[in-house]
Amino acid sequence: MLSRPELKGARGAVAATHWLAAAAGMDMLSQGGNAFDAAVAAAFVTQVVEPHLNGPAGDVPILAYDARTARVDVICGQGPMPRAATIEAFRDQGLAAIPGSGLLAACVPGAFGAWMRLLRDHGRLTPAQVLAPAIGYAEKGFPILPKAAQMIDVLAPLFREEWTESGRTYLRGGKPPAAGARTTNPELARTFRLLAEESQAAGGGRERQIEAAETAFYEGFVAEAIDKFVTGTPMLDATGQRHAGLLTGDDMASWRATVEAPLVGEYRGHTVHKSGPWSQGPVFLQQLALLEGFDLSRTEPGSADHLHTVVECAKLAFADREAWYGDPDHTDVPVDILLSAEYAAARRALVEERASLELRPGSPGGRIPVMPPVSGPAVADGPEWLRQLGDGIPAIVQLTQAKGDTCCVSATDSEGNMVVATPSGGWLKSSPVVPGLGFPLGTRGQMANLVPGHPNAVAPGKRPRTTLSPTLVLRDGEPYMAFGTPGGDQQDQWTLNFFLQHVDFGSGVQEAVEAPAFHTDAVPSSFTPHVATPGSVVVEHGCPERVVEELRWRGHVVRIAPARSLGKVCATGRAADGLVFGAASPRGEQAYAVAR
Repeated sequence: MLSRPELKGARGAVAATHWLAAAAGMDMLSQGGNAFDAAVAAAFVTQVVEPHLNGPAGDVPILAYDARTARVDVICGQGPMPRAATIEAFRDQGLAAIPGSGLLAACVPGAFGAWMRLLRDHGRLTPAQVLAPAIGYAEKGFPILPKAAQMIDVLAPLFREEWTESGRTYLRGGKPPAAGARTTNPELARTFRLLAEESQAAGGGRERQIEAAETAFYEGFVAEAIDKFVTGTPMLDATGQRHAGLLTGDDMASWRATVEAPLVGEYRGHTVHKSGPWSQGPVFLQQLALLEGFDLSRTEPGSADHLHTVVECAKLAFADREAWYGDPDHTDVPVDILLSAEYAAARRALVEERASLELRPGSPGGRIPVMPPVSGPAVADGPEWLRQLGDGIPAIVQLTQAKGDTCCVSATDSEGNMVVATPSGGWLKSSPVVPGLGFPLGTRGQMANLVPGHPNAVAPGKRPRTTLSPTLVLRDGEPYMAFGTPGGDQQDQWTLNFFLQHVDFGSGVQEAVEAPAFHTDAVPSSFTPHVATPGSVVVEHGCPERVVEELRWRGHVVRIAPARSLGKVCATGRAADGLVFGAASPRGEQAYAVAR
């Protein structure tokens, strides 16, 4: 029995990981905007109401299908590492890895530029219009989510003693907010308002206003504040020491969001679009290529056969991610081979009845894989907040097995426009709030490594390989569905489960969103401390005991997560009759879809 209906409408649908964001997106459609305007407004609202999961200095990949061109574009909002970011620069500070918190892991903030690029190329509204809902919530208040309040509570000593600007932003009278308490962020409201005013002062049409907003962010008052703070103010980070950062205003001024063609795969009559190997997007396509050789529809949904097959294919695809993915502008990623039917067939032969406990990357074109080091569990001495900083995921470590990060926004309108994005980074646990701006920097640099010659080794101007990975699907050549989820490394497992549930098992979209979820942690985490759990399968409470026992008999190390805790899939799309639809996961009790 579904906990929520699958929503349908004639005008448009918006799904997001926060109900206020979904409502803001729908408001843009009411003002004459399209799906792209809706997504931009919703995204800016998530930066206010989900500060523990993303912010203006974060990152985002965006997939956009524009009905005017009948083309899918990828807008890359993953900013590169600073020009001063070399392996030697980190090694010289005695570091074996890039810290997951503090200033050293900051990349050029990519999210703002990517949203402005989407607005310019595909939207109809102005920066002031799409920023208005976010300004309103930052000024007038919003109910703080329980996990955000919990995180602020744990980090409160750090905010009082070290990251004092974060204390000014998130604490009231030195105390953390209670879950659900009305919360404001006046400095962030001021930043957004100044960006809107700068755009309006430029006069002219929409494009000129958007360019002015970008200039204010990347070359104006935002860049100036970031440059002064990062390079001149050493701050405590996960190492337990104070470090200044490497990011400068010049790094920001020389960057703008780019547009590229997506990677594409076919699966049972569906054309699946993903971002390139600077993300983990290809891993979704690699899993589909492997699964093409199995007939999942002949297995029972949720059975041991189903879970075993999917998990073993995931291990192979993610092992290739570890060995081969990186910024294709800086390294030769053999993506054509990795996505080929021949390569998939050879890899598929490795799937056996018993679970593999090894990390087995392939050798595309005869190349020898280079693997980054795998860490054990992080053990830090000192106060609890310092231990928390040692884990780069924006979750309170050990309070839940379902670590979460990231947000999701998806929108579809009656014209056939469709967009999905998974904004993330710049969360309140990542880095100190920049004085005068109301938001912290991101720490996506932690996903690069210090292994010379590895495709994902850190280098000046190079994008770290991110986990962010939305999905856009066409069916019979027409836009069909756009979806994503929070979840770091698990994103392309939880969304794959959703997609397979819909395509192979025939579930409706909302039914597929609510289906029991599972994943493996057998591949090293992209976040510090890069821990792996060989053979692991994580299932939600309620998975039948017979399934758990059979998985264990096959050699899997099964862990039970709380019921309905894995993922928050959000999806919108357009049916063959022209009606739009929206679905959002009940997990976490915050994601919502709206249709009109």
